[in-house]
Amino acid sequence: MLRARTEDAGDDVPRAAGTSRSTPVERWFAAQGWKIFAFQRDTWQAAVRGESGLLHASTGSGKTYAVWFAALQHAVPALAQAGPLPVTDTPAAGGAKRSKAITQTGLRILWITPMRALAADTARALEAPLNALLPTWTIGSRTGDTSGSERARQLRSLPSTLITTPESLSLLLSQDDAAARFGKLDAIIVDEWHELMGSKRGVQTQLALARLRRWRPELMVWGLSATLGNLQQSRDALLGAGRGVLVQSKTRKKIVVDTLIPAHPSRFAWAGHLGLQMLPAVAAEIDRHASTLVFTNTRSQAELWYQNLLAARPDWAGLIALHHGSLDRAVREWVELAIKNGQLKAVVCTSSLDLGVDFAPVERVLQVGSARGVARLLQRAGRSGHSPGRVSRVTLVPTNTLELLEAAGARHAVAAGQVEQRPVPDTPLDVLVQHLVTIALGGGFRSQELFDEVRSAYSYRALRPDQWQWALDFVARGGQSLIAYPEYQRVVPDADGVYRVPDAAIARRHRMSIGTIVSDASMQVQYLRGARIGTIEEGFIARLRAGDRFLFGGRMLEFVRVHEMTAYVRRATSGSGAVPRWQGGRMPLSSTLAHAVLDCLEEATHDDYSGPEMQAVQPLLALQQQWSALPTARKLVVEHLHSREGHHLFFYPFAGRLVHVGLAALISYRLAQRRPATFSIAVNDYGFELLGAAPVDLAEIFPASDMGGALFSSAHLLEDVIASLNATELTQRRFREIARISGLVFQGFPGQPKSTRQLQASASLFFEVFRKHDAGNLLLTQAQTEVLEQELELQRLRETLEELRGRSLQVCSITRATPFGFPLMVERFREKLSTEKLSDRVARMLQELEKAAAR
Repeated sequence: MLRARTEDAGDDVPRAAGTSRSTPVERWFAAQGWKIFAFQRDTWQAAVRGESGLLHASTGSGKTYAVWFAALQHAVPALAQAGPLPVTDTPAAGGAKRSKAITQTGLRILWITPMRALAADTARALEAPLNALLPTWTIGSRTGDTSGSERARQLRSLPSTLITTPESLSLLLSQDDAAARFGKLDAIIVDEWHELMGSKRGVQTQLALARLRRWRPELMVWGLSATLGNLQQSRDALLGAGRGVLVQSKTRKKIVVDTLIPAHPSRFAWAGHLGLQMLPAVAAEIDRHASTLVFTNTRSQAELWYQNLLAARPDWAGLIALHHGSLDRAVREWVELAIKNGQLKAVVCTSSLDLGVDFAPVERVLQVGSARGVARLLQRAGRSGHSPGRVSRVTLVPTNTLELLEAAGARHAVAAGQVEQRPVPDTPLDVLVQHLVTIALGGGFRSQELFDEVRSAYSYRALRPDQWQWALDFVARGGQSLIAYPEYQRVVPDADGVYRVPDAAIARRHRMSIGTIVSDASMQVQYLRGARIGTIEEGFIARLRAGDRFLFGGRMLEFVRVHEMTAYVRRATSGSGAVPRWQGGRMPLSSTLAHAVLDCLEEATHDDYSGPEMQAVQPLLALQQQWSALPTARKLVVEHLHSREGHHLFFYPFAGRLVHVGLAALISYRLAQRRPATFSIAVNDYGFELLGAAPVDLAEIFPASDMGGALFSSAHLLEDVIASLNATELTQRRFREIARISGLVFQGFPGQPKSTRQLQASASLFFEVFRKHDAGNLLLTQAQTEVLEQELELQRLRETLEELRGRSLQVCSITRATPFGFPLMVERFREKLSTEKLSDRVARMLQELEKAAAR
């Protein structure tokens, strides 16, 4: 539960409890021994005036009760008025009298959460004041975890407050009596808006809000956010351009960011080379504190760290746990409850514990590897000291020496209050197509009325009539190429021009497919005679043979067989095994953190190594300067190396992995346009390598009069990027997701899901049909746009090119790999060599480089 108190003398102090001037809400806060933050009172006053808004405050500062009591006071005005609540003569349970204001039935407040795992914890926090203030109000949840019996009860009568997800809300909107169900709705709270707004789930939420506002024009909407850099746009995306108020906490929560410094940081780093070498230091930190969360960036990494911690400290069996999104819900819920009750000393986790859940006992947060972004780091830091007045602390655990640079940059960015912006998707037509069928099911729609409604959602504010007509035609007739197939004629206008879904089978399939979360097909993992453990992507299981071992759920398992999309396993008695690799494992370095790192490098060029991280990485940076140069925000360093492999060019823009993928392809394409050449490419978050067989004429590439200006030009960027990459393959891969969201591909009935291969084949078939026979299909255009904007970050690529043109250029001819170039070479080897051969190759290179550095 969030504690609403403050030690800041600048905050408002509530009126004394029990006086005629205090409100029921103020008396309840006083009864808990709490004071009220100024931002909480500002939120309540705005709500009493009927205003919508966005509340931005640090994690663990009291946001939940700020908006919860705002919604209650808006729905029940008596709660905001001085004096006792009015009562009726009708006694409630136990003989107490009830307030006139609380005897109303029906859904009054809707609470939207981005994660179903947060629903139970949110319900506990919201229920706490109801017994004293509104004893007849009920709170329920409707998510993917809600039982069938509870769903049936909710179909008969919704609770006073419903906690739900964007997907479950859309499912409710698809009911034919949806307008009546939401007929008494007073307020909507959108929790963790910063997590939703940058995704298609946020767009789905925008469309749902637009529908509810149409039915209830006076509806009040409030969003909760933390760690956001574009607040005005965030508010507009939730409420509409220029609408609503923005409330911010004036008291900044104290956050401490520090680093576990490796005992012997290497001068030649590569991804993960420290890794488990930091295990003793991590174990010592855990030992010193009552409760610690150990965050990793991937589920595979979490599995390895949990297993190795347990091996290092077997006495911690039962005191440490593992938590990630692929574990069974019952396992995750047990871990969450054990953390809250203070039963666990440590939990190794992923982003599954980033949000919302209140873990008051947690004292420390450790981040294994770079968080890759300031916002993510702050979010995870807030899991410790999770209440107002307490200090949140996060300790970074570098997995390679260069991550010490990122740690230094992160500390500088946090101190300066620099946080990443979250982009808002623009006109995703696959989400619109899905929404059209949902609304056709939920009572039907008229074209012009729904067009106006959809345009009130921020992401569709620029939706053109021709795009609308295309989407309508696509769901009504299947577009140009699917007109002959009845199953794609999903909505049909009646005699009054109201579009509805005419077929019960189409309706059933659509309701089972609502949502925008797309992932590869997963298999249940279950003991031969026992409980379910969780889910693993189908592609990993497909590579296993009977008897193979793998690490999952913190256990070494032996694969037995697959039956009906379930992988049956038994406990392995000994040995080692593979670790599952889930999709989406690598997060790119954010622009905000990248610029902070470049600032640290600028200081290093002036021999300023302030802070323990910079002092630890000084030998590496000094050697980089000795053999080459340090890149900064004002200087781009390009290295040329001739080796037995060929001719290497190393570029260090420090723009993040995704940008470097596009940038490397673009530069290699432009070089090949000048003189035919073929390049091998390697990228990481700091730079990229181009390796070719032919000699490289540096004077031709970087003439003194141009200094790389043409090479880094943003002119013809779109055409060159498309030409430099296998754009068709990238677009086809993205189209698979769009096909699922738009309803072209059905993922299967419960218990009978289609395999990944079936889904990919179906999506590929549609892609080829549209490409050859319906070239104007806007879903194809969307797929290409998403590849450019999301996978290649075209806008950030354009900005990076402009930055590079503004930097001075230093080309260094080197005789061996530098500390910055070495990890790029390892990345290239990693794609070609097995783990054993890679280790041998790296060891030989390290021996040679260290010998050269010692001269």
